[in-house]
Amino acid sequence: MSDSLPAFATLPLAPALLINLESLGYHTMTPIQAESLPPMLVGRDVIARARTGSGKTAAFGLGLLSRLEVARSQVQSLVLCPTRELADQVAGELRRLARSLPNVKVLTLCGGAPLGPQLGSLEHGAHIVVGTPGRVEEHLRKGSLALGALETLVLDEADRMLDMGFQAAMEAIIAEAPASRQMLLFSATYAEGIRPIAERLMREPVMVEVAEPHDATTIRQHFYRVADESAHFEALHRLLLHFRPASSVVFCNTKRETDEVAEALNDAGFSALALHGDLAQADRDRLLVLFANGSASILVATDVAARGLDIDALEAVFNYRIARELEVHVHRIGRTGRAGGQGVAFTLVGEQENYRLTRLGELLGETLAPEPLPSRRVLEAPAFCPPMATLQIGGGKKQKLRPGDILGALTGDAGLAGDQVGRIKVLANCSYVAVRREVARQALVRLTGGRIKGRAFRARRVER
Repeated sequence: MSDSLPAFATLPLAPALLINLESLGYHTMTPIQAESLPPMLVGRDVIARARTGSGKTAAFGLGLLSRLEVARSQVQSLVLCPTRELADQVAGELRRLARSLPNVKVLTLCGGAPLGPQLGSLEHGAHIVVGTPGRVEEHLRKGSLALGALETLVLDEADRMLDMGFQAAMEAIIAEAPASRQMLLFSATYAEGIRPIAERLMREPVMVEVAEPHDATTIRQHFYRVADESAHFEALHRLLLHFRPASSVVFCNTKRETDEVAEALNDAGFSALALHGDLAQADRDRLLVLFANGSASILVATDVAARGLDIDALEAVFNYRIARELEVHVHRIGRTGRAGGQGVAFTLVGEQENYRLTRLGELLGETLAPEPLPSRRVLEAPAFCPPMATLQIGGGKKQKLRPGDILGALTGDAGLAGDQVGRIKVLANCSYVAVRREVARQALVRLTGGRIKGRAFRARRVER
């Protein structure tokens, strides 16, 4: 972060928020925060655009927390997100930012989760609601959610919500909010479809756009020409075998292509998962756990489905084709090289995409020169396997299980070594644990033949 950027202490934020920011290591603002927070803090509507990983969530989070009256147990802020994963991420960041404020209640309302617990939580009151448009609108229809006291409405990745067909739900929600509410629109891209909504529903918004091209020292981009349709998959195959990334995302432009590419990769011996909007939430959750756990090496996804993914240390991004919207290309490659790490992005360019390549170069401010593909001899090499396997346990938070309980069951009494156990994710009624692939059978025997907190639980290995 540049030393020339202002410190958070220069903002008129509550002392408790400033102390917490200091404890989190947030000293200096990112460019998007420096540009958007001053108008937000004086109550202006704001449209802000910046790339993934630029600090957008902390920007609008501090904006809404600065207006919060904790003594009023009413919904004062609403954040709408396109996916459940992004909503969970946002809610988690808001809780971190608010941890120095007493008794701030942040509630997530997303589809794919049962209504009952959400209804119970709403009865107990909440200050901030983060949710997906469909589920939030459902609660409004049922009367379980009231927006009469709403001070701030945030549309996070609004263009993707439009792409996913949420426009009617978004407009119904906005219609229930007070006319005096502050409205904030944050996104990595700003498609034309959102412009009329912004013009109609926002009051003289301040436009903030931070152009932060990915540094070549952080993300190295490579472009490759392919002769025809049939050559795309072989090119992808050759690149994967040559560079052998431990974890990568392959972006496709359609759901059908996503399924076809994932199936072809699996047939070639890789471990690939297809992620797109037609998946049920339970299936989506399972696939994301497998990928995050290192039990699958490649995630093949559409742009909409990949929004809100919380993926650490992603080594590479592959663009099976240039994105239809060129700004989306920048968003795609921003999935790698995050949090100070390094990454690499590979883009396949078909014969019909030369004009797009030229325009992309103009957008990025550089000449994009295609390179030769690795030799076809690399196809003789075997596909690589992911290092981990994932086990599912038939118990979760409702059964009082914690990650430490699962780790202890696997490693206690001369069991697995600690470094043979990976990520552990405990959900409401089930849990997932990653173990080294070579000890998966031994781990499964320990879980099915032993006890966790004095109880026997079913366990199974989860494949795609």
